[in-house]
Amino acid sequence: MSAREVSAPGRGERVADWFDGRLGIHSLGRKYLRKVFPDHWSFLLGEICLYSFVVLILTGVYLTFFFHPSMNEVTYHGSYLPLNGVRMSEAYASTLDISFDVRGGLLMRQVHHWAALVFVAGMLTHMMRHFFTGSFRRPREINWLFGWTLLFLGMFEGLFGYSLPDDLLSGTGLRFVNGALLSVPVVGTYLSMFLFGGEFPGHDIVARFYSLHVLVIPGIMAALVVAHLLLVVYHKHTQFAGPGRTERNVVGAPFMPVYMAKAGGFFFLVFGALALLAAVASINPVWSYGPYRADQVSTGAQPDWYLGFAEGLVRVMPGWEITLGGHTLVLGVLIPVVVFPLLLVLIGVYPFVEARITGDRREHHLLDRPRNRPVRTGIGAAWISLYLILLAGGGNDIVATRLHLSINTVTWTIRIAALIVPVAVFVIARRVCLGLQLRDRERMLHGRETGVIKRLPHGGYVEVHEPLDQAQLHTLTAHERPGELVEHDS
Repeated sequence: MSAREVSAPGRGERVADWFDGRLGIHSLGRKYLRKVFPDHWSFLLGEICLYSFVVLILTGVYLTFFFHPSMNEVTYHGSYLPLNGVRMSEAYASTLDISFDVRGGLLMRQVHHWAALVFVAGMLTHMMRHFFTGSFRRPREINWLFGWTLLFLGMFEGLFGYSLPDDLLSGTGLRFVNGALLSVPVVGTYLSMFLFGGEFPGHDIVARFYSLHVLVIPGIMAALVVAHLLLVVYHKHTQFAGPGRTERNVVGAPFMPVYMAKAGGFFFLVFGALALLAAVASINPVWSYGPYRADQVSTGAQPDWYLGFAEGLVRVMPGWEITLGGHTLVLGVLIPVVVFPLLLVLIGVYPFVEARITGDRREHHLLDRPRNRPVRTGIGAAWISLYLILLAGGGNDIVATRLHLSINTVTWTIRIAALIVPVAVFVIARRVCLGLQLRDRERMLHGRETGVIKRLPHGGYVEVHEPLDQAQLHTLTAHERPGELVEHDS
């Protein structure tokens, strides 16, 4: 055998060379497949978002094969006997068929709905992790906006999907949306007519929401997810302070094969957990609500949790009305319609507000411990407390019924709490952070309490302290101390 035959490249190598010469795959792979990623449990929150989104796409594609986005009326004759002979829309009838006649249809519906709830919950907690640790600072402000846009779109994507079955519960939610649109001065009626294609409920809303739900918004979100991940790779991953970790390096495992193996296993864990949840916990049983009729309202109607605080804003607002320039302004609905996006906008612009107030324009690749940023932590805790209060307000009738209280008492309690509790939470959280900083300072100076009591020669007793190792000392000191503690020490 000649040397030429030995050195001749194989067919697979020739194909790889062909693609590398035109796409640069080998060069990109050599550069990025060995990219280092740090390891911390909180980084899994972003992966839960990504994997839930993948599950949503897969189950959503399956459901589109059987769903009919039409509001044409038909008479139902299917496996669910209590509704046989009832007039309903094709959308609702096809949802019943998916639930009772399509093999695996009910499981897919429930996996899809649970994945949507987990997806939005994952995005919210993922953003809160970024907020409390300060990873939104330069150079990641644009990536923060990408994530914020995904959260915003995800909430409305959930609303559109939740409305597609055309059942009584989702129809009640759409009536709420219609009321919010009508409260907008001057153009409110035009907005309502444009969305519903005529007087509420119209005949086109399911088809319009279907196009938005399966095509427009998922396409935008997929593009944002890709851009988000590319920026994570480009900026390199943030990491918590520790020995050997600086603003100029990343300590962790390579993307291939370590991180990729972990990510693959975690994807199947998330998928399995969603499938198990869907198999044992029923969600959105539309057959119990019946088809939507404009002259009926379901009792105890509640939206999915991520829109509960928007409904809470409306429920706790007084029914104020004023006349201005010949137009009646329904402030009881208009003010919540303005406050709802404002609360979300405050999250989106916070990185730029903090940079302007603090004057910090430096690049940051090391994460903060929340206790080391008392003001930011207090603001985040206050926002969460306001969100939870308004979420309870969105179910004030349920709270009043279950606790045997007057609904007026519950409503007034939530109104007062919405004004007082966030301020109190901010003050308490800030003081707790400063207290934890002082405790860290004591541990740094005197060591860790061991619980061992030692008797001194003169009869006194002291607790033995164990000095911290260099790694722990580095973690406790690798931050800039807030002004309150510097003044306290001096």
